[in-house]
Amino acid sequence: MVVLQEPKTSLWMICSCCFLYVLRRSKLISFSANESIAVAESYKTLVPLKTLIHTSPLALTYLLYMLVTMESVRGVNVPMYTTLRRTTVVFTMIVEYILVRQRYTRPILGSVALIVLGAFIAGARDLSFDTYGYLVVFLANITTAIYLATIARIGKTSGLNSFGLMWCNGILCGPVLLLWTLLRGDLEMTMNFPYLLSPGFLVVLALSCILAFFLNYSIFLNTTLNSALTQTICGNLKDLFTISLGWVIFGGLPFDLLNVIGQLLGFIGSGMYAYYKLIGK
Repeated sequence: MVVLQEPKTSLWMICSCCFLYVLRRSKLISFSANESIAVAESYKTLVPLKTLIHTSPLALTYLLYMLVTMESVRGVNVPMYTTLRRTTVVFTMIVEYILVRQRYTRPILGSVALIVLGAFIAGARDLSFDTYGYLVVFLANITTAIYLATIARIGKTSGLNSFGLMWCNGILCGPVLLLWTLLRGDLEMTMNFPYLLSPGFLVVLALSCILAFFLNYSIFLNTTLNSALTQTICGNLKDLFTISLGWVIFGGLPFDLLNVIGQLLGFIGSGMYAYYKLIGK
């Protein structure tokens, strides 16, 4: 028996809010670039209610993203899931164009095409078609793209920095996720986990919460400073390193030339994207 994903996500969200609250009350961080600490202290939520309402679309897109993504992993095998998820870059470009009319240059489009091509080559031997599974994964891609594009857009219009966006998202989403786990019975199952109070388990759980906090912060920071597309490609690049590191450390996977070629194409495409962004093309 393992701790279910929904309660774990709720715990991450609650811990994230606790970290932010302590850091903000200790005056180690602010929630916006131009924030006056004296003014912010007058709000119980540490941000004005108007700002909290302004960020509600972010919370909504995050909830959709979480629910659909958790469902998407159940419908297809892992190699095909990884392949289809890397096409998120295309959906992100489409969503950014719809929301902010963002256009990209030919070198950028070429690097994205190379990433997608590499993904399909890497998963070419696992092209087992499942209508429902494919549909849910593509829906997860769409919700991911919308979520990241919403971070970028609200980050520019709300006056909040990455910490502020995380705080508002946690305040709005935390209670909803906790209620969802309660209604589904997942919270009760988690409380009955036999090793719940085991010191080893608690240490690992605490470390996972800390890592989740820094991961979410890096996502918000990268998306607001750069773009939703850049964050998506960074996610793909992270997958490449994870797969390579796992193969080197744990082994056990048979050598597959198509998979290696696909991974290399994805790596080259990500590198090309970074290069063209740096030189401004």
